[in-house]
Amino acid sequence: MIIGNIGKDEKRKKFTLEITCSNCKTKVPGRMQTSERHYGTASFNKEVADFKRNYLCGRCRDKKRVAGNRSPAKRQF
Repeated sequence: MIIGNIGKDEKRKKFTLEITCSNCKTKVPGRMQTSERHYGTASFNKEVADFKRNYLCGRCRDKKRVAGNRSPAKRQF
């Protein structure tokens, strides 16, 4: 996953995060990328904190998506 904007010829910084699902608390391997200029800045740290707080694993994300598709207003008979 890429955090922040990376320019066309800009060097990338790869790092790992300890990520847990905000719904089921499952640990997920987090291999991330960002530009070297963006890494470690205040906006970068804010984006990472928001990402960790709102992250859903694949199973929880799919459950949420399927539940949204089953709403009564969207059903077609």
